[in-house]
Amino acid sequence: MEYCPPSFDLIDPVLFSIGPDGFDFGSQERVWFALRWYALAYIAGLMLGWRYMVSLSRRPGLWAPAGTKKPKAPFTEPQVDDLLIWATLGVIGGGRLGFVLFYMPDMIWERPLDIVLGITDGGMSFHGGLIGVSLALWWFARGQKLDLMRIGDAAAVVTPIGLFFGRLANFINGELWGRPTDVPWAMRFAHDPECALRHPSQLYEAALEGVALFAIINIATWKFRSLEKPGLNAGLFLLFYGLFRTSLETVREPDVYMPEALRGYITMGMLLSIPMILAGAWLIHRALKTGTPAKS
Repeated sequence: MEYCPPSFDLIDPVLFSIGPDGFDFGSQERVWFALRWYALAYIAGLMLGWRYMVSLSRRPGLWAPAGTKKPKAPFTEPQVDDLLIWATLGVIGGGRLGFVLFYMPDMIWERPLDIVLGITDGGMSFHGGLIGVSLALWWFARGQKLDLMRIGDAAAVVTPIGLFFGRLANFINGELWGRPTDVPWAMRFAHDPECALRHPSQLYEAALEGVALFAIINIATWKFRSLEKPGLNAGLFLLFYGLFRTSLETVREPDVYMPEALRGYITMGMLLSIPMILAGAWLIHRALKTGTPAKS
């Protein structure tokens, strides 16, 4: 593949590396160890999400109707610490397996070792990570005898933080670019075989899936006290992420791993987001219909 001079290359995907020639910033040659911005994005998202979730556990008044005597958060700070481990396993394991199953299923029989060994070269799926984290939350809630909906609501508050950093890392890596366009802010990406001017769709996703989604759920949490209604925040997350992702797929370069009959009509991202939209709408309806738990 020929190198395409990118419109934006001020940030090297590798923050620093260690190799036979010593320590170097940005070097990708003769490397023993390399720390990439993509890895830092996962670390930052998990760490900030963990600390924010801890702060939610310290605010029991958010989880019960105003005026409730001795309100209690549905989980404790030590439980959030333990949950971080399970969430990390869910994000990484689910994200990688989802990428393989949804986008590169031929890897299973052609290069099975790359499923694990090739993770450093990229290849993670949000929808796979969502499934992985959902299973981790279910397992954790079951083991700790916690309310799964309450855990999911708290996770919905903090998850857009990781999405924001992840999409910025996609941009720095020059991957998951958009469709060709002539808008004034169009960009070229180094590994694009067509070397075309394209939508910087990674930045669109950072804005909608990260900033806008974070604002929606946090306004609901702090202004409208949505944590009083179990399942409402989780529903808002699923619904709006699904809507944002579906709309952004119209400017993102389509995936090649789709049946021939469906190409040009729907992308894999849209297909995987439809269940999220339906599940989100159902959770919101359920939460609003059930109402706020009685005061105690």
